[in-house]
Amino acid sequence: MKRRHEQKLLVLSFVLLFLFNIPLLLIFNQSGDVGGIPLLYFFIFLIWLISILISAYLLKRFHE
Repeated sequence: MKRRHEQKLLVLSFVLLFLFNIPLLLIFNQSGDVGGIPLLYFFIFLIWLISILISAYLLKRFHE
């Protein structure tokens, strides 16, 4: 894997670190729900799913 692709994964890691930071998570800690799922859980699992998909895309596309 080339260095620039490693840098993309590193940027993804820093974005995830920011998104899973406690002050940002407390914004979604409300009594609302999405499809019967509490808003906080929905946000956490949505970001987790998106990060897995982006990581898989980067690793599959740029694997050498």
